[in-house]
Amino acid sequence: MMNSKLVFGVIGRLLEILAAILLLPMLVSVIYRENTFISFLVTALISLVTGIVLHILCRKHDRTIYAKEGFLIVALSWLVSSFIGSLPFFLSGEVPSYIDALFESVSGFTTTGASVIPDVEALSHGILFWRSFTHWIGGMGVLVFIIAFATNFTERSIHILRAEMAGPVVGKLMPRAKDTTKILYIIYIVMTVVQIIMLWAGGMNFFESVVHSLGTAGTGGFGTKSDSIAGYSPYIQWVIGVFMLLFGVNFNLYYLICTKHGKFALKSTELWVYICMIIIATSAIAINISPMYSSLSETIRTSFFNVTSITTTTGYSTADFNLWPTFSKGIIFVLMFIGGCAGSTAGGLKVSRVVILFKMIAREVRHLIHPRSISTVRFEGKEVEEHTQRNIANYFAVYMMFLVGLLFIVSLEPFDFETAVSVTVTCFNNVGPGFSFAGPMASYSEFSNLSKIVLSLAMLMGRLEIFPIVIFMFPSSWNRKK
Repeated sequence: MMNSKLVFGVIGRLLEILAAILLLPMLVSVIYRENTFISFLVTALISLVTGIVLHILCRKHDRTIYAKEGFLIVALSWLVSSFIGSLPFFLSGEVPSYIDALFESVSGFTTTGASVIPDVEALSHGILFWRSFTHWIGGMGVLVFIIAFATNFTERSIHILRAEMAGPVVGKLMPRAKDTTKILYIIYIVMTVVQIIMLWAGGMNFFESVVHSLGTAGTGGFGTKSDSIAGYSPYIQWVIGVFMLLFGVNFNLYYLICTKHGKFALKSTELWVYICMIIIATSAIAINISPMYSSLSETIRTSFFNVTSITTTTGYSTADFNLWPTFSKGIIFVLMFIGGCAGSTAGGLKVSRVVILFKMIAREVRHLIHPRSISTVRFEGKEVEEHTQRNIANYFAVYMMFLVGLLFIVSLEPFDFETAVSVTVTCFNNVGPGFSFAGPMASYSEFSNLSKIVLSLAMLMGRLEIFPIVIFMFPSSWNRKK
């Protein structure tokens, strides 16, 4: 039967943690003497009181987490986080429409970076910090933090990791999921701090260094300027570009490097496909757009930055790729689907899933040519089990089905087809910027409330890879009967 007390008990703990987290943007507002601290305080109190009530009511429960509870906990946690996260935007009055505030919150936590705010410079420091901090929380996963530092779930909490962390396979670095998440978060924090220091040393002020590092770490893309990173120096652009690439790598490889097993990390098929994909895309676009820029260094930097940003689904930009030739835009569009590595903070289908999918197709082609041949699909030096192949094929089919369904709804908007397709793809893959009216220098403010709600759902489904949200919506999932 479904362990409802366990599910809502975890949600209660989550709300308590969110209340504590909200103190950080409130402190930023106090430091800059902004009235927005009141909105963070009120939101923190709402979150804290609700969390305490749920925690008390659901205190006594079986602490063993099974697959169904894992999916429900993850889906409900992300929905609750999005609703709580929207309150500071709305209560402060800086985002007057609640639908817009919810869209901004979902975009933040899912690390999409699509924004309904056309004039980012008008926002207060507290709200700017909160936007990017939601990226940082959502990058590793809302519940990964709780498993690492705030709970004692030791029985089957890997089900939560599998439901929340993107990719075809989620394993454990250590015998306990709690130890795994601690290692991942330590790596995550250290990399974020290093980027803050490098940006600050390069002339960016401390506040902007923090905001952009949080946005880069979570591969989200919220910043402090309406033109994203275009107005910053080449040094700043290179630092952010390189760190976007680094945060798109599977964090398990960093663990191997830290434990002096770097030779195994360097043998990763996914890593080399990921790097080669960025090099090839950067080179192809650089050649194609070279007549548009005055120097080779600017051409390479612009191409590398935007290719890395789209591949890792971060969404920062240094140029309006709407103005690029069709060939370059085509490459950008394909990269929106692929995304970064499994086990990273990036979105998209994931490099590993795409590689395995192509190997499965190649095997089927060989089988058609040689019907009696027997071959296996191998990845990272191991044979990919049949159930994993089946899961990847099923996920891709469901992915395309939902993508088309969402596109039909968004197509009701009075925009051109390029806009409808790109916003659906970019939100579903948690990229952020699209083409035409949703380009990197535009906002989603002109879309209707219906489209904003649908695209918010698309962002959540994309970040959680569809199934947790689908399971959450099925009434049978909440049935207490066996």
